[in-house]
Parts: sequence; structure tokens; C-alpha cells
Amino acid sequence: MTTERPDGPPSDRESPVGQPVVRGDAAVTGEHAREAVQFDPDDPESLAAAAETVRRFSENTAGDEDNIYMLRGAAACAALVRGEGSYKAATERAGGDTSVAFIRKWARVHDLPQAVRRHVAMGHIAPTAAKHIARVAGDARFQLAWATVDNDLTVREVRAIASAINDGATPEAALGAHGVTAGELTVRLPIESYRELRREAAFEGVAPGEIVDRALSEYFE
Repeated sequence: MTTERPDGPPSDRESPVGQPVVRGDAAVTGEHAREAVQFDPDDPESLAAAAETVRRFSENTAGDEDNIYMLRGAAACAALVRGEGSYKAATERAGGDTSVAFIRKWARVHDLPQAVRRHVAMGHIAPTAAKHIARVAGDARFQLAWATVDNDLTVREVRAIASAINDGATPEAALGAHGVTAGELTVRLPIESYRELRREAAFEGVAPGEIVDRALSEYFE
């Protein structure tokens, strides 16, 4: 399955709700890609399958570490909300132990940008941490997601940082309170590239990061 990369860095999901863009990508989920299910909120049979999936999902998430299973449940939640028209109606349709809060949290995970969901599928971000990242709006969710990946933040830390951001703190300040420097990334370069980067930085009298930033700015243009 070919993955299309968006032109810019949108902070919200762009692909159709319920579509297994990430779950159906074998490069990300391996053999699980063959089991990817698409939930169509406009198809009655698919919507019924989504309701059943949500009900089972709500009864089996405790202690479950299967990221793909959780992403499938999140997709079902999002499709059910879209098909039924509200969180309350979706909850009633799913039945069982399902609650409005449960469906809202997981539907928001499905609405995360594809780049973030790919890291959830690969196990770099725990689904329970993704629920808290999804509470944050705009580009701040990218900053929190990448900080989670690069610094192995715990679910408790992600929850606290998300709450601080929603209370008005800047992402930089919220991350800093937990010992994380926003924008800091450790990379390993080929020896030749490392040597030339250091030499150029020395000649210009700047930090290597400044040269990397210029090069990346040109690349992303």
C-alpha cells in the first residue's frame, strides 16, 4: 500500500475517517496490514461492524498492549460517531460497557495526524499516551508526540505535559518542566558527513545545529 505524504504539516487528520491508511501499510504494521479493516460510516453493514468492534474494544482494553488492535478500535469509534451523529448516539449503539468518555478519547486518537499514528502503530508511542497527545490542539501535539518518541516519556509524563499545555503553558515550558528540551534530537551521521559538518561549523563560527537547520529549511521548501 502506498502512503501519501501531505504537502504540509497538518495538525489534524486529513484522510477519511475509518480508513486504514496506517493499519493497512505493511511497511508499518507488517503482517497485520492484511487484517486491516475499513469502517465506512455511510454503510449500514460496516457501521454495524464498527459498533461491534467498539463494544468488544471497550471491554478488552485493560492491560492490552496490542497497538494495532487499539488503533482498529479507535477507527471504529471515529466511524461510529460519524455514522450515528453524536457521541451519545454512538455509545448507545455500541452498548455494553461503552461510555461517551471512552468513545470520545479513542475517536480523538484516530483523528491524530498520520505521522503520529504511524509511531503508535510501530510501538514508539503507547496508545494510552496517544490519548493524552490527542487532547492537545494544533502544532503542539506534534511537539508533544516527537518529544515522547525522542525522550521515552512515560504515559504519566505525557498526561501531565498535555494538561499543562491545555492550562495555558507553552509546549516548550511544559516539556522543560519535565527535563525535556524542545527541538533537541540526537542523530548519528556517517563519519564523512559528521567531519564536514564540524569543519564548516568551525569555519563559520556557529553551532552545528545552525547549519543543519539551514539545510533542513531548504529541504522542506
